[in-house]
Amino acid sequence: MTTPSALVPKRVLSGMRPTGQLHLGHYHGVVKNWVKLQHEYDCYFFVADWHALTTDYESPHRLSEYSWEMVIDWLAAGVNPGSAKVFIQSRVPEHAELHLLLSMMTPLGWLERVPTYKDQQEKLREKDLATYGFLGYPLLQSADILIYKSTMVPVGEDQVSHIELTREVARRFNYLYGREPNFEDNALAAVKKMGKKNSKLYQELRKKFQEQGDQEALATARELVKSQQNLTLGDRERLFGYLDGTGKVILPEPQALLTVASKMPGLDGQKMSKSYGNTITLREDRASIEQKVRTMPTDPARVRRTDPGDPDKCPVWQLHQVYSNPETKQWVQKGCREAGIGCLDCKQPVIDAIDAELAPMRERALEYQQNPTLVRKILTEGCEQARTVAKETLDEVRQAMGLNYR
Repeated sequence: MTTPSALVPKRVLSGMRPTGQLHLGHYHGVVKNWVKLQHEYDCYFFVADWHALTTDYESPHRLSEYSWEMVIDWLAAGVNPGSAKVFIQSRVPEHAELHLLLSMMTPLGWLERVPTYKDQQEKLREKDLATYGFLGYPLLQSADILIYKSTMVPVGEDQVSHIELTREVARRFNYLYGREPNFEDNALAAVKKMGKKNSKLYQELRKKFQEQGDQEALATARELVKSQQNLTLGDRERLFGYLDGTGKVILPEPQALLTVASKMPGLDGQKMSKSYGNTITLREDRASIEQKVRTMPTDPARVRRTDPGDPDKCPVWQLHQVYSNPETKQWVQKGCREAGIGCLDCKQPVIDAIDAELAPMRERALEYQQNPTLVRKILTEGCEQARTVAKETLDEVRQAMGLNYR
């Protein structure tokens, strides 16, 4: 069953494991997209410190420092706490409780078949990952998403399987626990609240869908429910569930919001990564940018200034593809192939473009570094806002599972 979008606001959730200061790969791959999304949706961005423990549980001593540095970079890059909730996962304990409750009903085989489970074990052979935490981290991700009833999660193609797992978990939860006691009586009472004319139309459309499989009738009925001003959220959820013959939708199924893979290459032409030592951080000063770009390897065929080269064999060209306009790219192609420009000439526009991008971030980062009280205030408020929503969801979950002791 696909959860109707009318049930919840368009809410985006995304998180990053704390790794310290961010580099250009992080910015172009994730944070730049967050800055855009925060103006379009209700966004929740969190420091995934518990997720960091799933692979680095033996060395957690720098987690706090890494989290702090990462949040400063988010803010410097344009994440606005007035537009998005910025918080730390471990300071919203509802994530952990929902993870525990979901683990009671999630089949073990669902976790074992997540593609990244075996992939990561292969890549990180030097670490002992035969732990419950590592096996269960995709379910913790599901809890992260579902605790806010997030409708969209920005991911790359390699993470789509995690969203599919989350959808399956939500579907199973709703199937097991969505049939609240007296569900049908409560649904019929909600129908009456729509008024005589709308109630009759709702029932006719429901019958058309359930007896004839009329998808248009289903869509019309959903819009009808959505337009009712006097219904509570609980009544809306019941009416959507009553429409397609299921129960109350407690945990909506999220959609993957596919993001374009980052084309940010490292200084050696490989993917930019701390483990490769080929990064430029978001707070890198101009002198450091110049030194790093000027010493980048180039086309090995260009031994002398007069030797023609091939930009396609040069890591610097990959940076031009990210930062340069068509005129500059044409200048590079012609100048390199005809030996009309030297490698240092070719690198200068890249240095200028990277510095122009990072200059305002450096300035903003310095302001936050000099005002740690402001950063703490932003995180405290973000955690409080996140907890308010998370508590509401968890109350519904507990009630559905019979854990609402009075």
